[in-house]
Amino acid sequence: MDKHLIALDLDGTLLKDNKTISERTYNVIQKAKQAGHIVAIATGRPYRASKMYYEQLELTTPIVNFNGAFVHHPRDDSWGMYHTPLQLETVKEIIDVSRKYNVRNILAEVMDDVYFHEHDEQLLDLFNLGDPNVYVGNLHNILQKNPTSILILSDEQNVSRIRTYLSEVHANVIDHRSWTAPWHVIEIVRTGVHKAFGLEKLASFYGIPRERVIAFGDEDNDIEMLKWAGIGVAMGNAIEPLKAVADDVTKTNEEDGIAMYLQSLLKL
Repeated sequence: MDKHLIALDLDGTLLKDNKTISERTYNVIQKAKQAGHIVAIATGRPYRASKMYYEQLELTTPIVNFNGAFVHHPRDDSWGMYHTPLQLETVKEIIDVSRKYNVRNILAEVMDDVYFHEHDEQLLDLFNLGDPNVYVGNLHNILQKNPTSILILSDEQNVSRIRTYLSEVHANVIDHRSWTAPWHVIEIVRTGVHKAFGLEKLASFYGIPRERVIAFGDEDNDIEMLKWAGIGVAMGNAIEPLKAVADDVTKTNEEDGIAMYLQSLLKL
């Protein structure tokens, strides 16, 4: 069988709800690798919060982090590093305007440094995975580098208002999306940056055409990746807009959806 590139989102896709990889899914992924297929992770998480799964699967491939804003090869520095951050000037404008909407908090991530506008124990626990350097203070003052991404935490009723502002004023330089409940979060990255941006680099490196790229996902940050891949597969637990653009739908992340699909398609 021809070699395929298999791209795996993490949360809600590869990972069960308890943030573990099932034994069946692990075993099928190993069989796919042994059969000569290329397996890679494409996630919105930073590398520090996805490294444990990369190592558990014993991957030797580049990894797509921050939804494509950071792509690198953990085992080969010579492969190159692609970091596409936001412009600091634009970010500070957004920070200033966001105050008008009484946002709960604003976070900025610069690779493995995390900046909090306000101290928040719950959020500190959520973003502390991988032991990042954490700074708390007025972002307009303490943020001195172009951030990889920023997150705006808001009340539910203000999310659409903030996103309307972002689209009207900054559409030419940023892309934004919102998280699903219980977090009312707007995630902002540089325009044109998404998982497909990173996945295309991997496919080119391995010489694999789009029609032999299989991508799995469950949320709206997977839409571009599933549309770009030759075979875009939505999980059974995926949001409806993703299922609408997917080529196929498999079982949920709790039902070994990835394992079932790969076993059938690749005859593993």
